[in-house]
This record gives sequence, structure tokens and C-alpha cells, in this order.
Amino acid sequence: MKILITGAAGFIGYHISKRLCEDGMDVLGIDNINSYYDIRLKEDRLAILKKYENFRFEKIDLADKAQLMEYFKKERPDIVINLAAQPGVRYSISHPDESVRNNINAFFNLLECCREFPVKKLIYASSSSVYGNTDKIPFSVDDNVDNPISLYAATKKTNELMAYTYHHLYDIPVTGLRFFTVYGPFGRPDMAYFSFSDRIMKDIPIEIFNNGDMMRDFTYVDDVTESVYRLVRKEIVNEYRIFNIGGEHPVNLLYFIETLEKNLGKEAKKIFKEMQPGDVKITVADSSDLAAYTGFKPEIKIEDGLSRFVKWFREYYNYE
Repeated sequence: MKILITGAAGFIGYHISKRLCEDGMDVLGIDNINSYYDIRLKEDRLAILKKYENFRFEKIDLADKAQLMEYFKKERPDIVINLAAQPGVRYSISHPDESVRNNINAFFNLLECCREFPVKKLIYASSSSVYGNTDKIPFSVDDNVDNPISLYAATKKTNELMAYTYHHLYDIPVTGLRFFTVYGPFGRPDMAYFSFSDRIMKDIPIEIFNNGDMMRDFTYVDDVTESVYRLVRKEIVNEYRIFNIGGEHPVNLLYFIETLEKNLGKEAKKIFKEMQPGDVKITVADSSDLAAYTGFKPEIKIEDGLSRFVKWFREYYNYE
């Protein structure tokens, strides 16, 4: 079967593409290679993927419906894994047009392609951001998510609604994945663990919001890859499902920074600030549904995950 991965040059898209290639699957990758962050990272990820004979890449913008339709007509993918998006809670507030274009309009185009050229399964990325500020811990896929507090979260909630509608109308088997703060090698420079590492090594102060009184359910990228891999391999059933992809072990922001400092061997210069618009105080995944369905749930602890990330970070940026 042909498996199409959108956002293949992105952080999660790269890791999942690599895993599926290693398993011998026929992987099609598309990405618009935008300049939201350092293009060098995207090019280096693609350079690794292109070494696999069973990986093929085309530069395509999902917001270009005609181009995407033509691609589907030519390739006829069996399974689609949609990881292309405009990330960033704060970025969505300062750049709302880009968030709507790349998260809603682009996803609509993809759904239309899946309808016009029927696929056996659609798996798409949602986000833990859809839970908003809730006092109910842990976050369950059965919780009400009607109160997003950022435009980014609203776009992801919109994706879930659109995906359900296309499943209902056109019998497309659909699985949504609510990712919880994914981190690891070849990650996104705009995320805290990555930008903190860069700033610490360059002696630039890091900004700590809500005075450090925040907790995140960090999820190491290999756990995400394994989760998606198992969902790809599951028998295809015409159903609509949503899973949390999170480790169920929230980490205090200050402990996270302390662990990062230990691995970098350098102390951070810190500036404490108040909570930023769109941020939530805590995220905690209930991944029991994922475990029951796939026999797996994220298990790599923050200490091991950050150690692996820092090892890659030092090598990639030539820090001695």
C-alpha cells in the first residue's frame, strides 16, 4: 500500500516517514517547506529520508487545491497521515491568517481529495490544545472540548469536526491524534526545550512564563512514532476515533529546565514572566484508550528523552 505523509519534512512527519520506510512500506512525502523555522532542518531531514528507495517526495502546498488534487489523481494513496499544519499557540494569535490557511483551508482540501480519490484510512494530527483550560485531570478523549483558548486550538478542534463530517458522509475511516508536547531530535526550534537549549548554550536569558508554575505532559518523539506505526498496522475498520498521544506523566516546568541544564552542563539565565495569552497551566493525557486499542502507550521519561535530545543537539550544532 502507498502511504502518503503530509508535512514529511517536519519534525513528527520526518520521524514517522523514517520508521515506515525502515519497515519496508511505500512512503510518499509532501511538504511546502515554508520558512516558519530554519529550512536547513527540513532539508536535512529530507536528505536522510531520500536515502530510502521506498520514499518519494514532492514539494506541494496543501492550500493549493488544484495541485493537491492532481497529485492524488496521479498517486492514489491508500493511507493518508496528515501532519502538515501551522503550529504555534502564540503564533496563531499574531498570525491568524496563516493559521486558518494552513490548518483549516488546507485540511479541507485534503479531505476533498480523500473523498474524490477514496482512501482506506485517514490519520490526522490534532492537539492537546483543544482541551483549553480545564480543571479535569487527566484529559480524556471523552471530555468536552468546546472552549479553545487560542486560535491554534480552535483550528484543531475544527479539524476534528470536519474529519467526523467526512467520515459520516463519505465512509472514510478516520483517526485523530491529540499530541501532547512532542519533543526529541530534529525537533522544532520554536518549542521551549529546543529554544531553551539554544539560548542556554549562547548565554541568552530564557523566558519562563507564569513564573514557572506550569506543567506539561512531554511526549518523546519515538513514542509518538510507535503509536502511529501501530495505528497504521491495525486492521482497517470504518470508524471514527480520537486518541490522546501523551505520556501521562506531567512535568513541572522548573524541573524540566533543571533537567535540561544538567544535560547541557550549563545553567540558564532566567527571566520570569506572567502567563501568556493562549497558554494553559497544565496538560495531562489519559492514554488508556490508545493502550487498549494498540497495546502501547508512551513510556519514555523526560530524563531519558532530554538526554537523547541534548546528545543530538550538541552533535548537530557542533557544540563540544
